[in-house]
Amino acid sequence: MEGVVVRRVIPSDNSCLFNAVGYVMDHDRHRASELRQVIAAAVASDPLKYNEAFLGKSNDDYCAWITNPEKWGGAIELSILSEYYAREIAAYDIQTSRCDLYGQSKGYRERVMLIYDGLHYDALAMSPFENAPHEFDQTIFVVNSNRTIGPVESLALNLVKDAQRKRSYTNTANFTLRCGVCQIGVIGQKEAVEHAQATGHVNFQEYR
Repeated sequence: MEGVVVRRVIPSDNSCLFNAVGYVMDHDRHRASELRQVIAAAVASDPLKYNEAFLGKSNDDYCAWITNPEKWGGAIELSILSEYYAREIAAYDIQTSRCDLYGQSKGYRERVMLIYDGLHYDALAMSPFENAPHEFDQTIFVVNSNRTIGPVESLALNLVKDAQRKRSYTNTANFTLRCGVCQIGVIGQKEAVEHAQATGHVNFQEYR
């Protein structure tokens, strides 16, 4: 197998999860509004499964919330999108180098990969060489009989561990951020999310 695993940067606009999934599934970084609707439809169609205890809010409230382009996605949304595309989604966490695999119990035959830095999702792709045009990216990988995707998996993990060594992640429990718009300081992911939701400001820089 020739090539390198590369990180394809997705814009930081509150929809990075959806656009990262759009890129690895469809080579399209502009699928967020469509995929938010897909998720809302899936949740609305199964209120027994997607109840208030599961969602943290009522089914109706969640559907209104997830279709708002200011709101961020996470594990619930990845599990639904995995089912929608009938592919596994591997989400690598830089801080822990853990891989959360969505759809792994469904017997899907293909997998895509994302990378997460504590606040933001980017796409992972196999490129024939460093700096090759994005048109050559391979983003969908066959899951073999032992439920791995072969050598690509270790290449992806090497990239994640390299990012971890460079501390290219945000410790979301107690990191300090400054809003790039109004310069206010916030501590932790919860305050950052609250500030973003209250003001619409999403341009944060970490500072120590």
